[in-house]
Order: sequence, then structure tokens, then C-alpha cells
Amino acid sequence: MKRTVWLVRHPPVTLAWQKRCYGQSDPGLSREGARLASDLIDTLAKLSPDIVIHSGLRRTRAIAEALARRTGATLLPEPRWRERHFGQWEGQSWHAIYRATGNAMDGMLTEPHSFRPGGGETTAEMWDRTWLAWEALPPCPRIAVISHGGPIACVRALRQNGTIDLLPKLIPAPGEILTIELVPMGIENS
Repeated sequence: MKRTVWLVRHPPVTLAWQKRCYGQSDPGLSREGARLASDLIDTLAKLSPDIVIHSGLRRTRAIAEALARRTGATLLPEPRWRERHFGQWEGQSWHAIYRATGNAMDGMLTEPHSFRPGGGETTAEMWDRTWLAWEALPPCPRIAVISHGGPIACVRALRQNGTIDLLPKLIPAPGEILTIELVPMGIENS
């Protein structure tokens, strides 16, 4: 059975959070984000997903619920698709984090197995969690996953046999849809 998976990064969050570290915090969408969400729902509805998976956070859940209502798709919350947990950094501006920690945030890439930003999740933990979420996708023809930049970058890197240092280059733009075709016999196209 050929399978298609659409990995969708949520649109921009509310303006008050756009220059902040929000990770697993739960801000809503900005006005622009809500407009983009409406466009995303229209686009994804035309693709007729069988299942719509979301991270459980408001910025993914609202899109997933509306899409499932429109298409009749099964709706599945899956917290393994959440963004990285940034611990005490969450809610702080990136500028304030840099002022307080300097280049420490580089540890997310240079020390992926041990550096915990703000005491939160290591890059390796996010990587492993995301791969488990990918491997647990239900066996159906068309799946839409409404998620976040970090987990989508992890899937992209893992599918390319890449390494953690590639993650910053593989983060999709807000509202971007990545299509992955999975065909029988383990041959994949994207």
C-alpha cells in the first residue's frame, strides 16, 4: 500500500510570543497565523487525509480539529509530535536567554546528548521521541501530521540518514507542508 504523509508546521503564533522561546508552551496563533491556518485547512482538505494527528498543543489542535471536521478524518492527539521542551527558557525572549547564557544554547547541537536548554529536553531526547512518533504512524493511505519545526526537522534528518547538526537547516517555515510518499518494499520518495 502506498502511503502519503503530510508533515505540517503550525502557522505563526501570537505576536507577543514570536520572539520568545515557546517550545511546549501553548500560545495561540496570530491573526496572520489564523489566516494561514484557514488556507492550510483548505489545502489539506483537498488531499483527503484518513487520519489527522496533532501534538495536542493549541496551535496544532485547532487546525487538526477543523480539518477532521471538514473531511471526516479520524483525529488523533499524539504528544510525541510536540516541540522540544525548553524548561525554564520557555516564555523568555531569545535575547534575554542569550544575555543570560551567552553561547550556551549552542549546546543543543554541540552537546546533543547532555545539554538541557533551561533544564528541559536534550536534542537527542527530542530526536528519539520524534522517531518513535514517526514509526508509530498508523498504517493507512493518507496521514496529515500537524506539528512543530523541531520534530519535522528531526524526521527530515532521520530520513536522510543525517545527523543532529543538520536540524537548523531542516526546520520548515511556519505553515509549510512537507509531503512524504512511502511506497511498498521500503522504497521511499519525497
